Amino acid sequence: MAIEAVIFDWAGTTVDYGCFAPVKAFLETFAEIGLEVTLDEVREPMGALKRTHIERMLEMPRIKQAFEDKFERPSTDADVDGMIENFTKKLMAELSDHTELKPYLLETVAMLREKGIKIGSTTGYTSDMLAPVVKSAAALGYTPDSTFTPDEAGGVGRPSPLMLQKNLEALGVTNLEAVIKIGDTVSDIEEGLNAGVASVGVIEGSSIMGLSEAEYLALTDVEKEKEIARTRKVYEQAGATHIIMNLSEVATLLS
Repeated sequence: MAIEAVIFDWAGTTVDYGCFAPVKAFLETFAEIGLEVTLDEVREPMGALKRTHIERMLEMPRIKQAFEDKFERPSTDADVDGMIENFTKKLMAELSDHTELKPYLLETVAMLREKGIKIGSTTGYTSDMLAPVVKSAAALGYTPDSTFTPDEAGGVGRPSPLMLQKNLEALGVTNLEAVIKIGDTVSDIEEGLNAGVASVGVIEGSSIMGLSEAEYLALTDVEKEKEIARTRKVYEQAGATHIIMNLSEVATLLS
């Protein structure tokens, strides 16, 4: 079956190696209400709508208990409202430093264009959050044929397939067997699977691996293999259809 469309995620997949812009903003947002959270806790819900991400973190047993110990009550929607407002401000301040394209993206896009394959994209960012990322990517040579954010899908984010389905509608693609979704989080994998398309996890530069490019390249071969195996296992447990090292391997998925 010839592939007609590839749907990419943004941060951690096509831009922002390691998906660091939202991580720092989440850490600072929780710190400002007096709660220290870990990188693992921050990254676990990555890829989801950012409000949902905060809600999920507040429901994690350790964080939930810490919140109740500090405030002597459970968290409320009002708490989430304040935190997402603060997070958004912090993220917008961070984004300009985290919009570089990931390795092999432009070459891969050129290959897909040459084959007549359409390119869509989904994200855990709102439209306002994504706007500077899209602008920067375009300046660097990357513009998908379609992009949908959760607020353009009725406020519904991953793991719902709605954003992906809207991409396919906009691209005029109806055969789900001819579609590949590529992302760097469990939420990405679930989004693709829920849409009924091949769902691919990318290892290098992913949120799951959680390393900057410099940190990754500084690892010994043994350390790299350990991190690769750890990341691969997360994708496998999530049910990924395929797992690739980086975007240079997208070509292997097209046959």
